[in-house]
Amino acid sequence: MVGPHPAEAAARRAVRGALRDLAPGSLVLVACSGGADSLALAAATAFVAPRDGLRAGAVVVDHGLQDGSAEVAAVAAAQCRALGLDPVEVVRVVVSGRGGAEAAARDARYAALDAAAARTGAAAVLLGHTLDDQAESVLLGLARGSGARSLAGMGDVRGICRRPFLGMRRSGTEDVCTANGLTWWEDPTNGVSAEGPAGRTQAPLPLRSQVRARVLPVLEDVLGPGVARTLARTADLLREDADLLDELATGLLDDARTTDPEVARVPDAADPEAAQVSDDPEVVPGGQAGAAPGPTAAAVVLDTQVLRRAPAALRRRALRAAAVEAGSPPGSLFASHVATLDALVTDWRGQGPAHLPGDLRALRTRGRLFLRPARPSSPERTVPAQTPAQPAQE
Repeated sequence: MVGPHPAEAAARRAVRGALRDLAPGSLVLVACSGGADSLALAAATAFVAPRDGLRAGAVVVDHGLQDGSAEVAAVAAAQCRALGLDPVEVVRVVVSGRGGAEAAARDARYAALDAAAARTGAAAVLLGHTLDDQAESVLLGLARGSGARSLAGMGDVRGICRRPFLGMRRSGTEDVCTANGLTWWEDPTNGVSAEGPAGRTQAPLPLRSQVRARVLPVLEDVLGPGVARTLARTADLLREDADLLDELATGLLDDARTTDPEVARVPDAADPEAAQVSDDPEVVPGGQAGAAPGPTAAAVVLDTQVLRRAPAALRRRALRAAAVEAGSPPGSLFASHVATLDALVTDWRGQGPAHLPGDLRALRTRGRLFLRPARPSSPERTVPAQTPAQPAQE
């Protein structure tokens, strides 16, 4: 008796390991784009789930960013149904928001997957990210200079989402599709550039796609074919360290958080004196001791003295977490932004409000660091942070 293709056997083992902790009868959803990675995941899950006492379905997210996306989604859904997955849903999303098209598409996709899981009562959503995706994430993290957390790449688990294929190469998922007679969709943005009318080259394609098509092949040609695995192994080694540091930084953020309702009132950035007030805790905007601050807005408020006493690695992690909590998109928050926040804590020279991604403002006054969304009508002096040309995808 002939067994499954080696890649198919590896895919099934990976899925079985990812679902081992689920209770019998649980529903698992596969996030399927119609590409080779997610279709291979759908095939492996359709085989494993019923044999392990689980139910398996799929969610196909149509981002609507390319012509024919609805047809691609319909074909992917049909192949999932043919594999025996049930339920199978096609969800059309609207991609909009700050942080670039890639970040906006990712946010819309995860929101749709979370909603589908809640709607169907799914215990887990499986994502088809591979070892190659992990290697690309590490390279993008290096380019951003965002530290160990960025270099740690993607984890096996992200909330309700799980990634069984982080140990598989992309070529292996294509072998799984071929073994199952599945036809996968080749995303045209995975090339180097888009072709316009008469072969004219349009704008460069997404940064991740260029890393995939141009950078990794060069690295493997120069350094050897094991580069992708080495990069993925780097992510694994750093993830445990990053998890520990994040846990310690969370504790620091909790210690620095200010809950006093008077202190937590945010100075009005429209007040020309708000950007240049004394940092003496006893003096408030306008220079009049004991006066109440200006109009307020919801904010994350931190004690700068508590932050200043902490080691730099923990302080910066805590500041990044505070910015995300206040509304800054994680995928658009770079090391330069965190350095700007850190300067408000450790190198205070009376500088005015700093702009952060997500139209967030950071302002120091009265020994406190305030982070909150900006008021559209409020003109502010700013300390801009320099950022790379394009944000990376997580």
